[in-house]
Amino acid sequence: MLDFLLQSNALTERIWGVIDQLWPALLLLVFGWWAVKLIKKLVVKTLKRKLDESAAQFLGQIVHALLLILLFIAVLSQMGVNTTSLLAALGAAGLAVGLALKDSMQNLASGFLLVAIKPFKKGDYIEGAGAGGSVEKMALLHTYLKTPDNRIIMIPNSSLVGSNLVNYSTEPQRRMDIRVGISYDDDLRKAKDLLLQLAAKDDRALQDPEPRVIIIDFGDNSVNLSLRVWASQDDFWFLQWDLMEEVKATFDAHGITIPFPQRDVHHYQH
Repeated sequence: MLDFLLQSNALTERIWGVIDQLWPALLLLVFGWWAVKLIKKLVVKTLKRKLDESAAQFLGQIVHALLLILLFIAVLSQMGVNTTSLLAALGAAGLAVGLALKDSMQNLASGFLLVAIKPFKKGDYIEGAGAGGSVEKMALLHTYLKTPDNRIIMIPNSSLVGSNLVNYSTEPQRRMDIRVGISYDDDLRKAKDLLLQLAAKDDRALQDPEPRVIIIDFGDNSVNLSLRVWASQDDFWFLQWDLMEEVKATFDAHGITIPFPQRDVHHYQH
């Protein structure tokens, strides 16, 4: 009976010893988790004053990940785990994981490069890696684009760095080229005047630089013209759609033909 009591007391002491180590670790984990989230918000808020929102969010995620690793090590240390050997093991594991996930590490490094060179900001419409859309956010490994039809495209950061990147939102104005073909039998100067009149009567079409109509080439079935009009970024697409509709209606009203591809077949009787 005495031996049983002694063993029970020893077990109880061990349990209380574990609890004494466990509750500070749990307390550190809870408050540390809350503090990490708060620090991330403060870092992002501070970075937004000097950087774009997408770049600030990217760096905030880096800080968040590093602080979580430090918190994890501190909690294990509080529980009595030898963190020196743990750090050595994590270093070796990190090297192995880095070699196995070299593409992910390349995306991460490309993210830092995008933050440094700032080729776009949140809301810009860009084309890169075979896709196009408005920048939603830049994460650790991917950049998220929203297409005009409300789809989300994830593009690896390394693909944006390693390919041609077009930013349509950098400049406040853009030039549209509306290409239209007319018949060889039609009045060329009349067609050019009609196109310039359409550009002149729409207030969204900028007059400086002034609109121009040029001959692109002499096609197989038509003389190909290009109406070049400058517009603001906000008016660009709506103006282009409206002008294309007006070109067809105006040409129809004035007898200007927009020819379709055709082929003449000559049959000879021998």
